[in-house]
Amino acid sequence: MHPTPEISLPLAMLIVFGSAKLMAEIFERLNQPGIVGEILAGALIGPSVLGWISPNPTLTALADLGVMFLLFGVGLEVKAAELVKVGGTATIVATAGVIVPFFAGWGLMTYWGAPTPEAIFVGASLVATSVGITASVLSARGLLHEVASKIILAAAVIDDVLGLIVLAVVSSLSRGSINIWEISLTATLASAFTVIVGYWGTRAVSHVAPRVESRLRAGEVQFNMAMILLFVLAVLAMYTGVAAIIGAFLAGMALSESAGPRVRDLSKGVNELLVPFFLAGIGLHLDVSVFKNRSTVTLAIIVLGVAVVTKLVGCGLGAISLGWSNVLKIGLGMVPRGEVGMVVAQIGLSLAVIKQDTYAVVVFMAVASTIVTPLLLKIAFREEATPSGLLESESGAA
Repeated sequence: MHPTPEISLPLAMLIVFGSAKLMAEIFERLNQPGIVGEILAGALIGPSVLGWISPNPTLTALADLGVMFLLFGVGLEVKAAELVKVGGTATIVATAGVIVPFFAGWGLMTYWGAPTPEAIFVGASLVATSVGITASVLSARGLLHEVASKIILAAAVIDDVLGLIVLAVVSSLSRGSINIWEISLTATLASAFTVIVGYWGTRAVSHVAPRVESRLRAGEVQFNMAMILLFVLAVLAMYTGVAAIIGAFLAGMALSESAGPRVRDLSKGVNELLVPFFLAGIGLHLDVSVFKNRSTVTLAIIVLGVAVVTKLVGCGLGAISLGWSNVLKIGLGMVPRGEVGMVVAQIGLSLAVIKQDTYAVVVFMAVASTIVTPLLLKIAFREEATPSGLLESESGAA
């Protein structure tokens, strides 16, 4: 990849935001999901193709904010009680969706001749789901209240906790020892935080928020309180070991029964600004150098196939009692690895456990699985898409 020159923040934001929205408009006019266009816009303007811009800390921060607000907005549309109802099925889906990809990835890399530590890390990179992409598709198409959608969201939260445990174990193995106490403590804190906030958060907010808001006068009081809750839970989520986006999602869900239309409208406005940086940011990390070597290309395609099939089989079969239609929806909804897979690969690279070529393969898998998911979900949910959802999608891409 050739280097890109340093550019000013306003110009960087113009390039990323403008390109993302232009590509989204093109894809919507082709009757394809707009978010695929936004991801591909990042790949097009990134260092691998045009070289206009490359990932940097500022764009990464904007992308992190984008996915946080995306999940917060999704949480606003989902009631905690609805996710609790599907909690049993979601747990089975998440557990199977961790076990099957992990051992399949490990086995594939071992068969390919990779050292055991490298094979284990590739398996770990296939575990966690990037729920932001699926949530964006389901929200845009008005499908968040589908049973399959609720299971996907609940399973993705559980999946994040399980993925954290797998990553902790794999990282410990790469250092030559396993700290059982540390891993158990992290798992306990992450699980407790998720369960407590998810189960009691709505009641607590509904009881406390009106009293606090009645005493405040500055600015958009309810929205300001919502933002404080979002950032507080995002910080607490990070300190307990899970991703900040899980805290953001739980914050939205806690406010789902008390937030007024004004909070929702303002949140959508922030989403329109920031989410394109998250989506384009995924494409910016695409490394086309993976295609220079035929063997690496073959491995990249096989790993991508394994990434799709193992989530479809593992997560889908976990919901087989709901019928084959839901098996397909849930399995495909859990496919995208996105930034999660790239983070695992980055950790493996920093620990000198995986080679540069393998890192490029994992990044390709993470980006490609994220690109194909909206296309596959459009097919799986074709009959259930609501007119209002489709109209919202079209207006959002305009």
